Amino acid sequence: MIDDAVIDFSAGSLTLLNAILAVVMFSIAIDLKPRDFKLLAKAPKPLIVGLFSQFILLPALTFLLVMAAQPQASVALGLILVAACPGGNISNFITHRAGGNTALSVSMTAFATVSAIALTPLNIAFWGSLYPPSAEILRATAIDPLSVAITVGLMLILPLVLGVALNTNRPDLTRNLRKPLQWLSMAIFVGFVTLALAANWPLFLAFAGSIAGLVIVHNALGLGGGYALATLAGLSPFDRRAVTIETGIQNSGLGLVLIFGFFGGLGGMAIVAAFWGIWHAISGLALANIMSRRKVAP
Repeated sequence: MIDDAVIDFSAGSLTLLNAILAVVMFSIAIDLKPRDFKLLAKAPKPLIVGLFSQFILLPALTFLLVMAAQPQASVALGLILVAACPGGNISNFITHRAGGNTALSVSMTAFATVSAIALTPLNIAFWGSLYPPSAEILRATAIDPLSVAITVGLMLILPLVLGVALNTNRPDLTRNLRKPLQWLSMAIFVGFVTLALAANWPLFLAFAGSIAGLVIVHNALGLGGGYALATLAGLSPFDRRAVTIETGIQNSGLGLVLIFGFFGGLGGMAIVAAFWGIWHAISGLALANIMSRRKVAP
C-alpha cells in the first residue's frame, strides 16, 4: 500500500536539501532590488492576480481533482501540499524562455515565498482537512503551522533578504555571481533529486505509474487555470505568460522538505512531489518553447 510506504531519506539528506534550496533562493534574490517591489506597489494588478492564482485558485482546483479522482490518502495530501507551496525556482528561467515578464515572475516568486510562511501551512491544513482520508493523516501527524512557517522562513525568506541586500550594496559582485550561481544551484538540485530517486528507485517504479496521470492532470490544471485567470483579469500577454508559468511550476523541493520534515517521508506524498519535480520542468519547458514562437510586447 502506498500509504504505508516510507522513502529512505536520512536526516543528513534533509539538511543538505534545505541548504541547496536556500542557495537556489539566494541565486534568484540577487536579481532583485527594493525598487522592484516599489514598482509593483505602483501597479500591483498582475502581482495580485498571480498570487490569487497561486494560493487560492490552484489549491481549489487541486481539491476538485482530489474529490473527482478519490486517490489514496497520502497521494491526495501530496497533491494538496504541492499546490500549497509557492512557485518553483525554475519558473523564472522558464518565463524568460517563454518570452514573458521575467521581472514579474521573479517578483511573484519573492512575494509568494514571503506569503508562504502563513499561506502554505494554512492551505495544507484547510484543504487537507476537507478530504476525509487525508484529514486522518493530518490528525495523526499533528502538523504545527508555526514549525512549517519557521522552516519556510529559514530556507526561503532569509536567503531572499540576504540576496536583495547583497544586490543593493554590491551590484558589481552580484552581476558576476548571478548566472553562474543560478546554473550551479539548479544543477546541484537536479543532481540531488536524481540521487535521491536512485536510492528509492524500486519504490518509485512500483507506484509512479499510478501517480503519473494525476500529476500530469494536476500540472495541466495549474497552467490552464493560471492562463484562464490572467486572461479574465485582462492582463497583457506579456504578464499572462508569467502568471501562467508561475501557477503551473511549483516548489516541489520545498514540498519534499515539508514531507520529510513533518510527515516522516510518507511514500505517496514523497512520490507525488518527486514526480512533480520532474514533470513540471518538462511541461514548463515545452510550453515555453511553444510560447516563444510568438513574440509579445512588454
